[in-house]
This record gives sequence, C-alpha cells and structure tokens, in this order.
Amino acid sequence: MARVRTGVRATSAVLAAILAASVLAGCSSTGGKRAEERAQQAAAQGRAAVDTPEWTVAMVTHSGSGDTFWDIVQSGAKQAAVKDNIKFLYANSDEGQQQAQLVQSYIDKKVDGLIVTLAKPDAMKAVVEKAVKAGIPLITVNSGAAESASFGALSHIGQDETIAGEAVGDELDKRGKKKALCVIHEQGNVGHEQRCAGAKKTFDGQLQNLYVDGTNMPDVQASIEAKLQTDKSIDAVVTLGAPFADTAVKAKESAGSKAEIDTFDLNAKVASSLTSGALGFAVDQQPYLQGYEAVDLLWLYRYNADVLGGGRPVLTGPQIITEKDAGALAAYTERGTR
Repeated sequence: MARVRTGVRATSAVLAAILAASVLAGCSSTGGKRAEERAQQAAAQGRAAVDTPEWTVAMVTHSGSGDTFWDIVQSGAKQAAVKDNIKFLYANSDEGQQQAQLVQSYIDKKVDGLIVTLAKPDAMKAVVEKAVKAGIPLITVNSGAAESASFGALSHIGQDETIAGEAVGDELDKRGKKKALCVIHEQGNVGHEQRCAGAKKTFDGQLQNLYVDGTNMPDVQASIEAKLQTDKSIDAVVTLGAPFADTAVKAKESAGSKAEIDTFDLNAKVASSLTSGALGFAVDQQPYLQGYEAVDLLWLYRYNADVLGGGRPVLTGPQIITEKDAGALAAYTERGTR
C-alpha cells in the first residue's frame, strides 16, 4: 500500500508544480499565490487554466452499458479536460473487436492523444501499435498493465489487479471466512481473472469462480442465488463491480444465505450499503483519478514531453473501504467522483 500512496502523492506534486509554473510564467508580477488562485477559479468556472492550444483527446474503454464505474472515470477525465483546454471524446464497447474499431476511427480523425483500456489485449494489440506508429501519444488505463509498455503506450494508470485480488484474500482471512465465491461478469476480461486468481492466492480458505452474463442482471441474480442455495457453506461472495454488489445482496436474501457480500469498486449505493452493513467491504481503485490523470498526463506530454511511471504503472489502488470509511466518502460518491 505504501507504493500506491507514494505514486499518487508524487503524481499530484508533479501536476501541481507544472500547473503553478505555467500560470506563474504569464503573470509573475501578481505573485505565486494570486496566480494559483486564478488557475483554481478558472477551473471552477469551466474555463481552461492554461493557454496551450485546444488539443483533442479520445478515450475508448471496454465498458458495457450501465456501468457506473465508467461514469466516474469520465467525470475525472472531463474535469481535467476543462482545466487543460482539451476537447474530450468518449466511446466504449465490451466487444474487443468493436473497441479496436472505435480506436481506429479516432486514429483516422488524427486526434492529439488516446486513452484506451486493454481488458482484451489480443484484440487491441494491433490497433494500439498502429496509433503509436501514427505518432499519437497513448496512455492505457484500468486494465492491461502487463501489456501497456510492450504495446508502445507512454504509461499505464490503474491498480494492479493481482495485488488488488491479493488484498481481497487477506481481508477475507481477517474476517474469518472459509469459502468464497468470486463472481466474474465478463468472460475474457484478463483483469477479472487476475482479481480472482490474486484472491485465491492469499485466501486461506476455498475460493471458486462463478461466471455470469454481466449484461443480464436477472441472470446474474439467479446464478448467484442458485449457488448459495446449493452450497450453504459459502460464507462470502465477491463481485467484481459495484453494480453487481446490490444484485448479489438480493440473491443472498432470496437464497436465505448468511454469506457476506463484498465487492470491487465504489459508488453511492455501495457506500450506503457499507454503512448499513449490507456489504462487508469494497475495493476502491479510484476511477476518478484514472480518468483525470490520463488526460492530464497527455497534456503534460504534449506540453512538456513529461512521462510518469518510469516504465511502470502509476497505481491508483487498491484501498479497502469498510463501514468506518464509507461515511467520510459519502459526499464524494453522491457527486460522482468516488
């Protein structure tokens, strides 16, 4: 965890220094404090805090429809785009080939920067390399940390999925759990497999994967419910996305199970459920930070040829969130930034 906090602090420090320097250069006679206040005021009013040309940055993710996680990622990206005088574009598809086609469409439009996810790296490899060959700076976020550098990306921003899974296994041990279900809602997503494998590695009990169709919530609920009904010894269910946590709670109630429901990712509903005790814990990878930093780092690269990470991922998680933490984060989840 120390590595994660250090990486985020270092990132924030660099961004603050660059922003302060760029503003101060144009109005040094006003003093550093007034220059910084001007930049903050500009961002708050929806105006750019820099005087660089308007660059266009496109983000293409593997998100399916209705996933609130990606709303939070976009929230961060859009905020950074306003500050950095960037035109932000977004597209998504949970089908690997279609996601690659969307990236190709932005290459054809000659955007100034690309942000992509690599949940299905085999489908994305060729188009990412094509973007890099075309001279478009590209950053990967959320998934694909292992492939990012080899594909030619400048940096990767997100959590290490294996480390996050290991943190879940440790937390289940602390809670005295003996048999857990890891619910994978998107087959072929390497990050999901890594999460469950990481949890299995550190969990002293038994962990079994359950594959469900994440695009069909009634099916997700029915699958979890059936598993809990047939195996009463399951005392923990781990879902891999916030929207699936509430569905797992409903499945638990219908099955008459006493299993604890835990989840990856955070939103307003998860924060409320943690406070009420309906959920045990959540793993936060700070999606707002992933979107914000990706846009900001592309601006920094175009403005100053800056690259963060030194060839290694810039980590934004994991952080284990429990009932005692949820209250302090409630206001942020309500506004869509956590």
